[in-house]
Amino acid sequence: MRLDLQTWQEVERYLLSNRGIIIPVGSIEQHGPMGLIGTDAFCAQAIARAAGDQIKTLVAPTVAMGPAPFNMSFPGTISLGVDTYCAVISEIVLGLSSQGFQKFYFLNGHGANLAPLKTVAKELSRPELIEFRIRSWWDFDAVNRLRQDYYGDWEGMHATPSEISITQAVHRVVEPGEAASPPNPISAEFIKAHAGDRHGPPEEHRRDFPDGRVGSHSALARPQHGEALLRAATDAVAGDCQHWIG
Repeated sequence: MRLDLQTWQEVERYLLSNRGIIIPVGSIEQHGPMGLIGTDAFCAQAIARAAGDQIKTLVAPTVAMGPAPFNMSFPGTISLGVDTYCAVISEIVLGLSSQGFQKFYFLNGHGANLAPLKTVAKELSRPELIEFRIRSWWDFDAVNRLRQDYYGDWEGMHATPSEISITQAVHRVVEPGEAASPPNPISAEFIKAHAGDRHGPPEEHRRDFPDGRVGSHSALARPQHGEALLRAATDAVAGDCQHWIG
């Protein structure tokens, strides 16, 4: 159910019975020694497309770039400013709304997207005209049970084995290299304090986490874990989205 693989006539017919659309959002940023730079976008995209197929709901092209200023000292990271990101999201929503879309389900793969997405939702939401639902793929109990069972505290915060497992299942496996050894552990208090990717300036961030991992033992990732996580996340997102769209 990819929007970009439809004709305009097919979209027009779709809107006669369904005003919902899923929009995957991610980032282009380093994910440690064995994580693909597009990890956040790849995870959100794979889950969104599978869920959209399951519930016959259109899925927009992935908004792959987001705010990631803290990772700009790592080559390959591309970061949008928050104002730019908000403007892009707003243009997408307003444009699709003008064509008849009403319910915008954002499936997120990057913590730093959450605050600006909520800002846009607050500014644009209009009852019966524009409605937002914002969910990250890791928000669901079934997904979190797998993450805990597979990795425990080594899930960490960035370059997590769960997200790398998904990219291994969808794209390719990168040998661990220096990620074969576990990183310095981080506390639950650290994770809470830095939720939503509230990290410091890029030079400090690379100084504190020189290989890019933030408490995450990436080498625990396995493609078979990724397949199970994809199934769990797809079912959870499909059920949540379908219930919301009605």
